[in-house]
Amino acid sequence: MEQLFPSTSLQGYLLMAMPTLMDPNFRQSVTCIAAHTDEGAVGVVINQIYEGVEGRMIFDELEIPNSPAAASLAIHVGGPVHTNELFVLHGPPLDWPDSLRIGDTLALSNSRAILEAIARGEGPEDFLITLGCAGWGPGQLEWEMSQNAWLVTPGSRDIIFDIPPPERWQRAIEKLGIDPHALSGTAGHA
Repeated sequence: MEQLFPSTSLQGYLLMAMPTLMDPNFRQSVTCIAAHTDEGAVGVVINQIYEGVEGRMIFDELEIPNSPAAASLAIHVGGPVHTNELFVLHGPPLDWPDSLRIGDTLALSNSRAILEAIARGEGPEDFLITLGCAGWGPGQLEWEMSQNAWLVTPGSRDIIFDIPPPERWQRAIEKLGIDPHALSGTAGHA
């Protein structure tokens, strides 16, 4: 199989699902890619919220004392992989235990230490908590790209942390200069 991105990592990029991607886990999703190598890719969906699940539930289950602000935090659906694990996509500081640095201003952490700090109101200023993540095996993401399943744009702090989750898909596509309403549901190849 020919590699669409033979030497380019999509680490730090955002993937926006095309209308042709009907998988309910990724329909109109925006996924931040945390790692992308020859062995596959991993990321977290940033625009889907678990309805009825708040920080309090997570912190109480982990027996982590939490502030009122932390108790009301939204929890994101990070993807269909490791759905029983918590991941924190965050800005500086980036040196938490079990952190995967995505770039100069972004990391993905999976440690109790960062969750405890967030619960106390002492964590990173910018963050989102997800249950689960998204994963692709070797060559799988490249194949999906060749099938026009995703649009790609460099990750940006405003899309990840400032734009309300329901607006992230549209706004990320608009950053490319594309009207999301004009996207065709039919794939084409040049």
